[in-house]
Amino acid sequence: MAEMDTSGGGGHKKGPGVKKGKKLSTRVDLTPMVDLGFLLITFFIFTTTMSQATAMKLILPKDADNEKDQNKAKQSGVITILLGRDNNVFYYEGELDNTASNFKSSNFHDIRQVLIDKKSRVKDIKDFVVILKPSEECTYRNVVDILDEMTINVCTRYALVDITDIETQLVKKSEDMAAATATK
Repeated sequence: MAEMDTSGGGGHKKGPGVKKGKKLSTRVDLTPMVDLGFLLITFFIFTTTMSQATAMKLILPKDADNEKDQNKAKQSGVITILLGRDNNVFYYEGELDNTASNFKSSNFHDIRQVLIDKKSRVKDIKDFVVILKPSEECTYRNVVDILDEMTINVCTRYALVDITDIETQLVKKSEDMAAATATK
């Protein structure tokens, strides 16, 4: 382990009759420290917990056989959000009318304010429902971002629903018009 080196320093004397004491040097063997280091590393690896996957908790309603037992919402409290390609967000309140006059375009930055405004206009918070409809061209990140918006805005009632053909056509038409105006 630790040794004392007692060899003569090999130096010469300075001056006549001067005796110099022997220089003693120490040498520490660090081999056991390496073993201790590996033991500590092994201990900490085995005793730590791996990072847990973070997931959002979703409470899903039970399927109902009878139509009367299904969850119903007032049209005045419903907002439907459609997710398109290139981070485009579209929405409409209530039901989509034949002229699509209530179909509006937005982005992820402004959709939060749209949700806050709609939530403030609904008289009873239990009537506030958000319907999320991702298109085939939206990204997984967009779906996660809109779910995060639901959590941030404390929207307790929302549903992920398949997009209809009419809504898909409206989204594509709006995206094409936006792309045409952007190239001009």
